[in-house]
Amino acid sequence: MAGSTLKLCYTRINMKSTREFWQRWAESLRRYQLHDLVASFLEAGSPLALLGAQAIYFGGGFFKSDQLSALAGMLEDESETRAFVSFLNYPGASS
Repeated sequence: MAGSTLKLCYTRINMKSTREFWQRWAESLRRYQLHDLVASFLEAGSPLALLGAQAIYFGGGFFKSDQLSALAGMLEDESETRAFVSFLNYPGASS
């Protein structure tokens, strides 16, 4: 099909709704003592975070979840990822 185009559409969620889940994620990570490991990976692996976000968006066709959408949005936005890492490292901080 000559001349056809493929349009991709991602549902973006705003920063406020992404941050709604941070407390729950942080509590779960701390409960399993994974918060330091996850924070280290998020700090060091920004290209991998972007790939992870794309994988979550792709899988969104199979699994619908507000938390997965929020996670993908957070991973896709480098400043939000850094803010979540700070939130994990300093539980009282919520930039």
